Amino acid sequence: MTTLEFLRQFRLGGYAVFDFAVSFLGMFLLSPLLSKLFLKLHLEIPKLNWVFLTIPIAIIVHLLVGNMTPMTKSLLDLHGGYITKLIALASLILGIYGIKII
Repeated sequence: MTTLEFLRQFRLGGYAVFDFAVSFLGMFLLSPLLSKLFLKLHLEIPKLNWVFLTIPIAIIVHLLVGNMTPMTKSLLDLHGGYITKLIALASLILGIYGIKII
């Protein structure tokens, strides 16, 4: 068992905790750079909003590349996955809240 397989074996509700931790940490570390980049496009996006937008951005990217993860499957399921849909919607709303056009 490799180190990555060992880290990904810890799950919460069917989702690998390591994947979420790395995603949120990566977005936290990239947020200053992304905020400066979007400031040049006349959009003021606070750094914390990038952390909230981690899940919606990940869902869009996974759908675009055709990688059906358990979360994307849960979101596309018409008869279930309501908690996942609620969390994704809440994180999208929190991520959009505070964005200003300058």
